[in-house]
Amino acid sequence: MEQFGITVEDNGQGRFFNIKPLGNARYQIYIEDETIGTIQLDEKNHAHCESVGCELDIPLLNAIRDEIQLHEKWKSQL
Repeated sequence: MEQFGITVEDNGQGRFFNIKPLGNARYQIYIEDETIGTIQLDEKNHAHCESVGCELDIPLLNAIRDEIQLHEKWKSQL
């Protein structure tokens, strides 16, 4: 499982995050080389996710979730 990058809007500015798939719909979130948390996507309810160790606000976490889902959808269409 290869790491990939996403950019999401945070207070009107783009922020770049590295994402490392861990399997079972779990992803580790990095800024540069520092882990800032893990997100678990709910494969049955795409509007739901859980985070572990994240100190991100809910809108930013939701934007990260949406970008991960978009990346996975794009990857599955290749």
